[in-house]
Amino acid sequence: MIQEDYRQSEGYQERAAKRQSLEDLGHQIIELAGHLNAANYRFLMLIAEFDRRKGWGDGATASCAHWLSWKCGIDMGAAREKVRTANALGNLPKIAAAMERGELSYAKVRALTRVACPNTEQTLLDYALHGTATHVERIVRDFRRCKEAEELGRDAQQQADRKLTWFHDADGMLVIKARLPAEAGQMFIKAIEAACEEIPPPEVSAETPNVKLMPHPSARKVDALTIVAESFLAHGPAAVKGGDRHQIVVHVNAETLRDSAAGLCQFEHGPSVAAETARRLSCDCSVVPIVENEEGEPLNIGRKSRSIPPALYRAMKSRDRGCCRFPGCPNTRYLDGHHIQHWAHGGETKLSNLVSLCKWHHRQVHEGNVVVLVLDDGAIRFVTPTGKSFDSTLPDHTRPLGDWHELVATHEEQGLHIDRRTAATRWDGESYDHAWAIEALLHRWRRGRNP
Repeated sequence: MIQEDYRQSEGYQERAAKRQSLEDLGHQIIELAGHLNAANYRFLMLIAEFDRRKGWGDGATASCAHWLSWKCGIDMGAAREKVRTANALGNLPKIAAAMERGELSYAKVRALTRVACPNTEQTLLDYALHGTATHVERIVRDFRRCKEAEELGRDAQQQADRKLTWFHDADGMLVIKARLPAEAGQMFIKAIEAACEEIPPPEVSAETPNVKLMPHPSARKVDALTIVAESFLAHGPAAVKGGDRHQIVVHVNAETLRDSAAGLCQFEHGPSVAAETARRLSCDCSVVPIVENEEGEPLNIGRKSRSIPPALYRAMKSRDRGCCRFPGCPNTRYLDGHHIQHWAHGGETKLSNLVSLCKWHHRQVHEGNVVVLVLDDGAIRFVTPTGKSFDSTLPDHTRPLGDWHELVATHEEQGLHIDRRTAATRWDGESYDHAWAIEALLHRWRRGRNP
């Protein structure tokens, strides 16, 4: 009997020890989460500083997010969110301080920075400290919807108030008055600006050849409005649906493509462009050869041909897996076929002389910021004009800590005292008034808009 009681007592102690160890395990997880929160804050601050100082701007990397995706192995969408969150924290000192202390996770901060402003920051911070990440996401989502509803209400009011009137003044001129919604107003401005570009330059006076008869800027806008009206009356609404309107025509002679110092490249009915720009545009385009005499009169016009045939383009796309070949670039859409040795310089239109590049890196290659090399084994390497490879690891590149205890020691050295209570959500499981939470945020947001 005594032995049985002892065994039961021993089993109870073992179960108590296991429960205690599980409780300690949970405390360690929560404490380490706090350290990770503080480390994530430091990570975001480094990203914000790196982005502010354009540390990624090596002439070949499109953005800080592209650099993070390339060098840190972060998904492109997640990298953009980290850059956005990092920059937003600069205007939200209370939320930033809470994350620095290890109290807020990156998931919560990422959601808060989508909607937080100085007027709502403290309220949102209180919600985040006392609620779960799910609570925060739901509050942020519904708060944004309410804000958008109010903004849509303003747009609806603009639509209701839109107005266009005209009348003839005493001198016979037409006076036009308009109230346009913001979107329609932008389209109107774009149309006028585009039409202004079609107006020829002012003529030079014969009496005063050094003085141009400059019309008043508002007079040019009247001329532009006339062009817009004439264009619609001549072509009707179907004119905005054609595919040819996206076509860009560049006139360039063969010598100019071979030698940037020779000849002139010019958009049709537009300004001249650099020869290297013409080379980039002609890397993969439709070409119409025209033979002209010494006076520039066309003697023969050849058939339109594409530099890279469709079958060869498909083979290049298959080989490059439909991606830009520049190291770390995630772009898979709107790719150009680049001739490593330009066809105007004798380069053949064959697979070994072609490489898929996104428009950003294609421009960098033709502007001299990136050099494409073909190695002896056929591999392609991208280097700087000085010969440094873009796919090499940066010196002193930060590497993750091998032991998490080093992270704790680092935070202690920085004066951050994080324990199992720091990162723990302060919600005890009770219900909360979601509608009241949203209304409180809207009240502070409206007060900020109408002080």
